[in-house]
Amino acid sequence: MPRLFSLQFPLRQCARAALSAVLALAGASAMAQISDDVVRVGILSDLSGPFADITGPGSVAAIQMAIDDFGGQVLGKKIELFTADHQNKADIASSKAREWFDTGKVDAIMDVAVSAPALAVLEVAKQKDKVIVFNGPGIDRLTGDLCMPSTVHYVYDTYALANVTASAITERGGKDWFFITADYAFGHSLQEQAAAVVTAHGGKVLGAARHPIGATDFASFLLSAQSSKAQVIGMANAGGDTVNTIKAAREFGLTTGKNKQTLAGLLMYINDVHAIGLRTAAGLMLTEAFYWDMNDETRAWSKRYFEKMKKMPNMSQAGAYSSTMHYLKAVQAAKTDDTAKVMAQMKATPINDFFAKNGRIREDGRMVHDMYLFQVKSQAESKYPWDYYKLVATVPGDKAFLPLSQSKCPMVKK
Repeated sequence: MPRLFSLQFPLRQCARAALSAVLALAGASAMAQISDDVVRVGILSDLSGPFADITGPGSVAAIQMAIDDFGGQVLGKKIELFTADHQNKADIASSKAREWFDTGKVDAIMDVAVSAPALAVLEVAKQKDKVIVFNGPGIDRLTGDLCMPSTVHYVYDTYALANVTASAITERGGKDWFFITADYAFGHSLQEQAAAVVTAHGGKVLGAARHPIGATDFASFLLSAQSSKAQVIGMANAGGDTVNTIKAAREFGLTTGKNKQTLAGLLMYINDVHAIGLRTAAGLMLTEAFYWDMNDETRAWSKRYFEKMKKMPNMSQAGAYSSTMHYLKAVQAAKTDDTAKVMAQMKATPINDFFAKNGRIREDGRMVHDMYLFQVKSQAESKYPWDYYKLVATVPGDKAFLPLSQSKCPMVKK
């Protein structure tokens, strides 16, 4: 009997040890489920065209900073970054997104600058049930009638830009408007939203001129604006197009003299102001979601970014970092890269960092946060490099963005 007991005891120990090992492996698997043992993030952007300065390489650098700051891995799994230039073409964007999801096993796509490529990638992400976070495009349909469960519109949209800028200018007496509009989805949406705000504040829209992306000659558009005698010329364009509009307006004398007209940048970045110079840009009013010189937090992160890029970041680039960190934290908290679980975590978690305070992702995918109305400083007011903005007003997110009650998103319960 003693010999039998001595034989059974080690067997029982071995069985318990084996069972514990199996349970530990099962528990680890249940706790952290990362497909293919890699978390893959992609950025589709304009890396070489007219919007490359406001998103492009700067947004790539910001996302890489987020990955590096996260430690290069999540839940013990490597984080990989994919990049591609969509050349502002919807077909290239959708083809690359499909390739990344199907063969590259990409878990989430960030940025997707420019509205037409964004709309194309949105459809692919919907088919593949993948996370997509928009930092560069502005068209508000992304969280409107085209919303989907795995979409986040993070930085700004046409409604917020038009709402904050157009209302501020009309309230200050700029009642008659003429629009110079980029002839694609974003420009059309921005003009439509701004015109509605102008009308609601008792103003009038006297006309509009549409130009192609990357136009080099703005003479005919500006002459139409000048002949309209509108008090305000609303620039419903972006990037190089906005810069060229402002430069040409000065050359044609629209912003000087007895009959000078006010230029309103409906989407302007600090990069644009830097390219134009304070001599030309001084006095412009614009809306942004971020400014590098707001406080100690924004300055600390922006100086790190400056060390890499030799320029200060704009709102889309700062948002690219913030949204990537928010995504990676959600993967970590959810213990998986499963789309539905990660999105649930992203929507349940407030955003508090240098980019946004008490930001939140609504059920329609809109990340709601404060927006800021700025006026560009004069040369005399600017005290150091990139010291370009005066804060005019802080607009709370629930006042800046479209109320959820007015959303056309089919996921929103009425």
